[in-house]
Amino acid sequence: MEYLDFEMPIKELQDQLAKCQIIGEESEVDVTETCKKIEKKLAKAKKDIYKNLTAWQRVQLSRHPNRPYTLDYIKALCGDTFMELHGDRSVKDDKAMIGGLGKIGDQSFMFIGQQKGYNTKTRQYRNFGMANPEGYRKALRLMRMAEKFGIPVVTFVDTPGAYPGLEAEERGQGEAIARNIFEMTCLKTPIITIIIGEGASGGALGIGVGDRVYMLENSWYSVISPENCSTILWRSWEQKEKAAEALKLTAKDGMKLNIVDDIIKEPLGGAHSDRPATFEAVKEQILKAYNELNELKEADLIAQRMEKYENIGVFKE
Repeated sequence: MEYLDFEMPIKELQDQLAKCQIIGEESEVDVTETCKKIEKKLAKAKKDIYKNLTAWQRVQLSRHPNRPYTLDYIKALCGDTFMELHGDRSVKDDKAMIGGLGKIGDQSFMFIGQQKGYNTKTRQYRNFGMANPEGYRKALRLMRMAEKFGIPVVTFVDTPGAYPGLEAEERGQGEAIARNIFEMTCLKTPIITIIIGEGASGGALGIGVGDRVYMLENSWYSVISPENCSTILWRSWEQKEKAAEALKLTAKDGMKLNIVDDIIKEPLGGAHSDRPATFEAVKEQILKAYNELNELKEADLIAQRMEKYENIGVFKE
């Protein structure tokens, strides 16, 4: 188990508890009361820490190495019914963007999302979850396929941003993202979007236009990462905590700003601390949203989606 900086008090208490239990097992000393006291302190420490997280601490949790990624959610939701589809039919198959058909119960969905790696080799293979233009074009191809067959779309957003490399710009990164945003606004099938980790900039928006947009409790959604914001404004990464607060990037901020429709609660300690509970919460939210959207006619679905995004933000004519 890996711990973040602010989680170290929890680690210390868990180490104390483990040592206490070992002493009880290896000797005749009764350590029951001592263990109970440590467990009580541990429960209180967890509650105090996780119920009062700063914006930067939530950003850290969203990047936790043990946090579940897109394929983890899809496998948990669909089991063996998921069939991955590949390629944009133009350049290549982008490994940072995955998608395919799967079933939750008897209902088929088109699942699309950014995928990160679990170690150095797979992180390089997945390009750290940063998609190239062909990744967004693959996503659009799959959305159009879903529209053709009347299948609802579920997108999982988890990216530090679209890939900013020279070759990505040469192949039209900006156009690919803009095209996806345009096409998703008028897609004739329900779109359910869930930010499961990092939701950064256009990389997130390229698959983020949904009829229902949800954020996991410890995810973030913003035009820029705190580190890059700090670099631009203060010429240093040292102000990243201040930048995280100023960006209003947490799920609660998203609700206040009318950017997201609801927050999916995570188990105490984050999504990685109880994966089955997190997967179940996401599954329930998807099915609830689908049941609501499935009752709408195509024209009403698109009209509501357009209205949703027209009402975001403040403007004066």
